[in-house]
Amino acid sequence: MFNWLSDLFKARRRSLRPHAPHIESLATHNSFDSGPPADVHSARLYEQSPWVYIAINRIAEAGALAPLKVYRLAGEKRVGIENHPLEQLLGNPNPMTSRFELFEQTLGSLELHGNAYWFLSGDGGGQPREIWALRPDRMAVVPDRQSVVRGYLYAIDGQMIPLDALEVVHFRRWHPGNDYYGLSPITAARAAALSDKHMADWNRNTFGVDKGVPAGIVNIQEFISDTDFERVKREWRSNYGGAARKTAFLRGGSMEWQNIGLSHTDLDFLQGRRAQRDEILNIFGIPVGLVSENATEANAKVAERLFIERTLWPKLARVAQKITGELLPFYGADLVAEYDDIRPTDAEARLAEIRAAYPLLSINEMRATYFQLPPVAWGDGPVGGDPHPKPLPQNEGGASTAKSAIENELAQWERFALNRLDKPEQARPFEVTAVPDELAFEVSAGLLFAGDKEAVKSAFAGAREGLGD
Repeated sequence: MFNWLSDLFKARRRSLRPHAPHIESLATHNSFDSGPPADVHSARLYEQSPWVYIAINRIAEAGALAPLKVYRLAGEKRVGIENHPLEQLLGNPNPMTSRFELFEQTLGSLELHGNAYWFLSGDGGGQPREIWALRPDRMAVVPDRQSVVRGYLYAIDGQMIPLDALEVVHFRRWHPGNDYYGLSPITAARAAALSDKHMADWNRNTFGVDKGVPAGIVNIQEFISDTDFERVKREWRSNYGGAARKTAFLRGGSMEWQNIGLSHTDLDFLQGRRAQRDEILNIFGIPVGLVSENATEANAKVAERLFIERTLWPKLARVAQKITGELLPFYGADLVAEYDDIRPTDAEARLAEIRAAYPLLSINEMRATYFQLPPVAWGDGPVGGDPHPKPLPQNEGGASTAKSAIENELAQWERFALNRLDKPEQARPFEVTAVPDELAFEVSAGLLFAGDKEAVKSAFAGAREGLGD
C-alpha cells in the first residue's frame, strides 16, 4: 500500500499544474453514479428530507451572497485593496462555475459532508488561475509523517487521481474523533431526519397505497366453506387491501369489521413531524421562526438576526480564514481575506453609543468614527459646543436672521438627503454653514438610521422643533 502511494507521489510538486487533472477523467467517465459514494446516506437524506434540504440550502445560498474582500495589513489596520487578483479569480473561478456556485457548493458540502475541497490550477507563474470545487465523497486524505498531509486521492470510477497538498484547499468542520476529516451536522441529525422520512413514507402509503383504509380484522362469525372463505378474502383485499395492509380473517357466525390501526390523530402525526422539523433545523442552526407559518413579523426579524449572527457569520469566518491561510500566500505576505460584516446592527444601541461619545469627541472625530465621513472645516470643536449658548441675535422686526438662515439651510439639506436616498453611489456629505454644530450632529445621527423618505423628514422635523425651542 505504502509503496503504491510512494509511486504516485515520487516528487513533491513545487508549482501549480496548468490544468485540473480530474476534468479529463470526468469527461471520459460514462456515468457519475456508477458506484455508491462513501457518504451515500448523507446525500440521500439531503435528497429525501425536506428539512435537511431547506436547512442546507438556506446556509449555502445566504453565504454565497456575502461579499468577500482582500485587505493588506498595515500594523493593526486593514487597508482595502480594490479589485485584488484573488477577488477577480473568485468572480470567475473556472469556465463552468460562477462565484455563487463555487461558494454555494463549498458551504453546502461543509454542511452535508463536514468537508469541502478546492483544487487550484495555475499557469506556472506561481498563482492560481482556476478554482474547481471537488466532491468530498470522492476525496481521501493521504497522511504524511512530516507534513501531516502528503496529498489527496480523488477517485472517479475506480481511478485514483493523486493531488498534491499544495493544489488542494481543504475546508473542514471540527471532528472530535478524526484528525483529517470534518464532522457533518447530518451525523447528529440523522435519527431525526430518518424518523421524519419514515413518517412521510407512512403518510404516503396510508393514502397512496392503502387508499386511506385502516388496518383491522374481518370476523366471519358464521361458518362458511373454504371456497367461500377464500373468495371473501380475495374480494376484500382486492377492494380494500394494499401492499402493506395487514387484515386478519376469522371464521365465525356473521361478518364484522374491527379496526386495529391507529389514525393520524391517535399518533399525533402533525405534532410529531413539527418536532422532527424543529430538531433538524436547530441542529443546523436555522431558527424555526424563519420557516414557521405562525411566526409574526417581529419573530421573523429576530430569527433572521439570530441566523446571521450565530449561524451564518461563524461559517463565513471559517471560509475566510482558510482562504487567508492557504490561498493568499500565493499573492504575497500581509494579506487577509474578510467578509463584509453582514451582521445586523441594533439601531437603538448604536444611537446610544453615539450619544455617549457626544460630549467627548470633536465633530470630525464623530464623523470619522461613526459616519465614515471626511473632516470639515467647522468640525474641530466639540460636538456639544457651549453648554449655555447665547440667544440668537434679533433684528429690528423681532425676527431672528440667524434662525431664518438655519431654517433655509435645513430645508436645503432635507432636499439634498431626499434626492440621494435611493442613490448610495452618489452619497457625499452636506456642507453645513449656518446650522449649529450640535443641531447638525443630531440631524446626521437621525439620517444614519433613516431608510425611507418618512424617516428623513422626521429627522428634519425634530431639528426644526429643537430650533424653535
